[in-house]
Amino acid sequence: MDLRFGALTGIKVIDASRVLGGPYCGQILGDHGADVIKVEGPSGDDTRQWGPPDLGPNAAYFAGANRNKRSIVLDLQRVADRSRFMEMLADADVLIENFKPSTLRKWGWQANEFIDRHPRLVHCRVSGFGPDGPYGGLPAYDTAVQAQCGLMSVNGSAESGPLRVGLPVVDMTTGLNAAIGVLLALRAREITGRGQSVETTLYANAISMLHPHASNFLGTGACPTPTGNAHPNIYPYDSFETSSASIYLAIGNDSQFRTLCRHLDLDALPQDPRYATNPARSVHRHSLRPILESALLPADGRELVGRLARDGVPAAMIGNVRDALEDPQTRHMGLLVDMDPGYRGIASPIRLSDTPPTYRCPPPVFPGT
Repeated sequence: MDLRFGALTGIKVIDASRVLGGPYCGQILGDHGADVIKVEGPSGDDTRQWGPPDLGPNAAYFAGANRNKRSIVLDLQRVADRSRFMEMLADADVLIENFKPSTLRKWGWQANEFIDRHPRLVHCRVSGFGPDGPYGGLPAYDTAVQAQCGLMSVNGSAESGPLRVGLPVVDMTTGLNAAIGVLLALRAREITGRGQSVETTLYANAISMLHPHASNFLGTGACPTPTGNAHPNIYPYDSFETSSASIYLAIGNDSQFRTLCRHLDLDALPQDPRYATNPARSVHRHSLRPILESALLPADGRELVGRLARDGVPAAMIGNVRDALEDPQTRHMGLLVDMDPGYRGIASPIRLSDTPPTYRCPPPVFPGT
């Protein structure tokens, strides 16, 4: 088979999901060659209206998760369109959907309906909580799940209190794990000849992201609290001010700490038992931080970060989104995609030597507009 469009060339995906988790999964598969057909209801994916800003004819939010797809409109309230939908699955390899269980029942479908009718189909279901349990079938959005699952409780500072993570990390992690699940199921199908159900939920993904806070709690029984920019287990792993900019130091071992101290003319500091090892530094962070603040404040942040990085110490300027997208490393790695007409987006972060991702079409305009 010719894999010129990517490793998943020849795989047909019906993406009947909406918002972010499912559509992001579909985009990942599409970037790597799958033929993805996005099925939308008469009013379209909710996120088509999640603007401004807009990116070409679509809301920027929608554009960020729906390239490399074609779109058709089906009103699944209608029997004829439900029949057409089932017909589309006859030669499909993957179905992605996030229909509510109550909606499936209203349409006369069971959860296993799709695989029962099409045994080779990989049926990927994305939902908030899954179909059963105390919250089974309830609706969920990213930030509400962040709140419920403790992500907000470890984000922010003592002064701010819990804060939402400023990115839809639950939705996007759900999309990533959905794509992983689909690939696992496709691999199993090569051996068994049968498809299977793949399920991932916002709730499970949020719980899975609690590292290291869950491990810390399970080991000690102490409930984690917000620590601002500081890492709960490692120090100095925190933000600091310099004369020219805010920087972040990510000191992961004792050798890196000794190198940092050498650059700051604090050579005696690693000899102090309170700061000689990471466990000691983490315990005594409140006395260590003022020492580092005093040494860092007169420094030129950009120049210092450059010297530290060249010496093997992870350090970075604290930049904004513009800084990141205009960074020379971003351009060098080809992490931006430009397509006509007027589409710009983030490239796939997955790089394969023989079957790289391809960008064949921008996010689809809503049919009929």
